[in-house]
Amino acid sequence: MRQHHRPMQPGDRFFDAIESGADPARVREAADQAATLLVRGARDADDPEVADRLLHLADSEGIETIAEVWSGAPADTLSGCLWRLFLLRSWVHAAPVAVAREFEAGRASASVARVVAGVADPPGPEQLRAMVDEVLRGIAGSDFADVLFRAAAFARVVAAGRAVLHDAPDEDVRRMLALSEQLEEAGHTELEQGLV
Repeated sequence: MRQHHRPMQPGDRFFDAIESGADPARVREAADQAATLLVRGARDADDPEVADRLLHLADSEGIETIAEVWSGAPADTLSGCLWRLFLLRSWVHAAPVAVAREFEAGRASASVARVVAGVADPPGPEQLRAMVDEVLRGIAGSDFADVLFRAAAFARVVAAGRAVLHDAPDEDVRRMLALSEQLEEAGHTELEQGLV
C-alpha cells in the first residue's frame, strides 16, 4: 500500500531559498534618487564640468539601465522628465538630418515655440545637436523649469513639422505633441512646487 504524504507547504524558509532578481520597488527608489541627485545635486555642485559630465552620461557611463527604469516613470516626476530629455537627445543625435527637416518644416506654424527652443537659424543637423546639448547642459547649470520649457518648445516645433510634411504617421505627430505637452506641464509643476 502506498503512503500518502502531505504536500509541502511553502513557509518562510521556502521563499528565503528562492533566488530572485532585484526588488522592483528598490530599483525604482534607486533610480528616483539618481534622478534627484542628477537634477538637484548637479545644480548645487557649482562645478562647470558637472554639466558636461551629465550631458555625456548617456553616451559614456552606461546610464541605459537607470534610464530603462526611468522610462516607466510618470511625466510629472524628475525621473520621468530625465527619461524624456535623454530620449529626445538620443533621437536628435541619431537622426539629425530628419530632425532638422522636421524642425524646419514646423518653424512657420510654431514660431513662438521656435523662439523658445532657441535653435540657430538656419536649423541644420549640427545646430540641432548643439541646441539639444545646450538644453541638457541646463540641467546642471540653470533653472530646471527652463530646460523643460525649451525641450517642450523644440518638441512642439517638430510635431508641427511632422504634421506639415504629411509623411509621418499621425501617431508620430501625436507622440511628439504629447512629449511637448508633458515637458511643458512638468515645467509648470517645477515652477510651482518642484518636481520630485
